[in-house]
Amino acid sequence: MCAAPGGDSGSGPDMGPERGEEQSHPRTCMKCKKGPAALIIRVGDPFCRNCFREYFVHKFRAMLGKNRIIFPGEKVLLAVSGGPASSAMLRQVQEGLSRETAKRLRFIPSVIYVDEGAVRGQSPAQREQSLACMETLLQATGFPYYLVHLEQALELPASILRPGPTTPSEPNVSYKEAVEGFIQQQRQKGYGDQDSGTSLPGPGNGESPEGPPSAPRLPAAALTQELLKLFGAVQTLTAKEELLQMLRIHLILHTARTKGYTKVMTGETCTRVAIKLLTNLALGRGAFLAVDTGFKDDRHGDVMVVRPLREYMAKEIAFYNHYFNVPTVIAPPLPTKRRDKPSFRHIVENFLLGLQKDFPSTISTVYRTGEKMSADHAKPSCESQRCLLCLCALDLDGEEELALEPTLIIDEPELESNGCCQHPPAAGAERKSAYIPLLCYGCRLTFKELGPITTLPPYVRAEAERRIHSMEMQQQIQQAPPEDKELGKS
Repeated sequence: MCAAPGGDSGSGPDMGPERGEEQSHPRTCMKCKKGPAALIIRVGDPFCRNCFREYFVHKFRAMLGKNRIIFPGEKVLLAVSGGPASSAMLRQVQEGLSRETAKRLRFIPSVIYVDEGAVRGQSPAQREQSLACMETLLQATGFPYYLVHLEQALELPASILRPGPTTPSEPNVSYKEAVEGFIQQQRQKGYGDQDSGTSLPGPGNGESPEGPPSAPRLPAAALTQELLKLFGAVQTLTAKEELLQMLRIHLILHTARTKGYTKVMTGETCTRVAIKLLTNLALGRGAFLAVDTGFKDDRHGDVMVVRPLREYMAKEIAFYNHYFNVPTVIAPPLPTKRRDKPSFRHIVENFLLGLQKDFPSTISTVYRTGEKMSADHAKPSCESQRCLLCLCALDLDGEEELALEPTLIIDEPELESNGCCQHPPAAGAERKSAYIPLLCYGCRLTFKELGPITTLPPYVRAEAERRIHSMEMQQQIQQAPPEDKELGKS
């Protein structure tokens, strides 16, 4: 449902004590030294509204300018969920492209929204209402947008699990040269230099790239039932959250590839990054923290995921949305029968936010620790060393020392009974245990909690079958006599 501007914006439990201090002891803005402080971001950092807005905008621009990853004129897909963080990111891009801005952003944005209502327990009527509300917000931005449903992930091609060719936007030109060339190009086109040459053509008329706005339509009921069957077979909420995240990013990646986008922006805040960092450690993904939580994630090759809000606390996002009327769409959580400790992420979130109340630097300390991680361990040397699901390297060096051996075998009781088989044994990719050598340690733990092979997304099964067949062929070639190898080469 839509949240009214200025309502509950996800401020979290870490805002209570400082609000009380603000009300009982009014302070002066630390920046302008004139106006009364309207909020306190951290202890000793009071801001008035105007200075807070300047601080918020500057932080967003500085993050993009410091990393110099998005080149001028590049097409960028904004992944918006309707939540507080992604809505604030969308507002920043909107304001950065407005004519009132002194130095405008130079990339060309579009927006994508993934409807997850089916797995979040929403009825068809509730999904229609959320889609209509979200489409109204996206039309108001004036950007091209895409509304996709999570059910469409079941129709993705198997190639989505293969990295695309790396094609830098400006392979032989530095970022500074690209900016100067873009400004000169805009001046020649007649946009003028009143904005330091950073003008961009208008973002569009607010219509969807797939046609004019119309009443949102839900996918076929059979496809929704297939998706619900997939999630219904998952044993734990932790595995459901990991599966949902995988399907979501694959849908966004497919849209970016088919529509010609080279960058994808997501709205992950510092608070969310810290929670994700500790959660991934608990899930056995410590080797991939740099790509899972860093500013850039280039594991997909042709499409890079960037996180421009990763230095914002959830409190800053909540204050910004509250004071400057940023609309949001509230989505329900994944349904669960357990109220206490439903998943690893919920446990870590409650733990960190609880510490943050008494120790305000907890989240920033965890976040800064993640900054020191290197992404080298996540880069595979070849396809056979790449995880089937997350596309990171197979962290399998020293299996005995790392206690990975128990994850190599999965019991399949439906195939065995008292030492004799009731059914003929499945072959190749039809056996769940055949997938294990294709997965990294963290994905193995999640994969064991997924349902039977028949409920997995078709594109995952197709890619697994291709890779298993390729591995079997390589083994046959290696085991063949020398004369057969020479004959095969000829």
